[in-house]
Amino acid sequence: MQGDPIEPAEVKRHKGIYLLPNLFTTGCLFAGFYAIVAAMNDRYEAAAVAIFIAMVMDGLDGRIARLTNTQSDFGAQYDSLADMVSFGLAPALVSYVWALSSLGKLGWLASFIYTAGAALRLARFNVQSTVMDKRYFKGLASPSAAALIAGMVWVAHDNDLTGRDMVYGAFIMTVGAGLLMVSNIFYRSFKDIDLKGKVPFVIIPMVVLIFVAIAADPPLVLFIVFFCYALSGPVMALMRLQQRDKDMPPPPPPPQEP
Repeated sequence: MQGDPIEPAEVKRHKGIYLLPNLFTTGCLFAGFYAIVAAMNDRYEAAAVAIFIAMVMDGLDGRIARLTNTQSDFGAQYDSLADMVSFGLAPALVSYVWALSSLGKLGWLASFIYTAGAALRLARFNVQSTVMDKRYFKGLASPSAAALIAGMVWVAHDNDLTGRDMVYGAFIMTVGAGLLMVSNIFYRSFKDIDLKGKVPFVIIPMVVLIFVAIAADPPLVLFIVFFCYALSGPVMALMRLQQRDKDMPPPPPPPQEP
């Protein structure tokens, strides 16, 4: 009717996704897929490098989303699925095609252990991410586990070692990385480092030396770094257990015989 108040027109809200962080997530997914294709074509060095590129992309998408305030549930789910391909399937298949296929059934079972470990690790992280201490990861993070496999393949290729030469080392590394991902061992996440704050001047030359070391021998240095990081969790867990045993009061003396 003429006298009724005019209702304001409804504003249409267009649903969409944030482009910038999801571009890096897509780059991570593409690098992981390329690693699988390269391994199928016996280009193992390219497959290993692609996994490391996927790690860089995965590290950038979250940071860019936080810096630009473009976090979303879609981005979190997309990132998790991309991680499963790049750090779950790709390293397992690269390891299998490169070395473990010569072990027959034992080889593909080892690759499956790694794949299942990555899937369980990502599912647990998605569930517990809101309640976990941000300074620590529970279990070895899937990108670090993938770096172990990729670094091993890259170092072996750089030293003219074939998959058959490294078959037992590949088996131990693949199964070990898979089990560490689902373990209850805590690893430092380094998310508490304040990149915006001031640091002593000596930190800058140290960063320069790190880049020089990586440039001098990228496969060896990267493999050593991630291998030491993977060992740091069990070592710190053993040290905490020893410290707890020292702090425990001694047991009471046995009762005296009458």
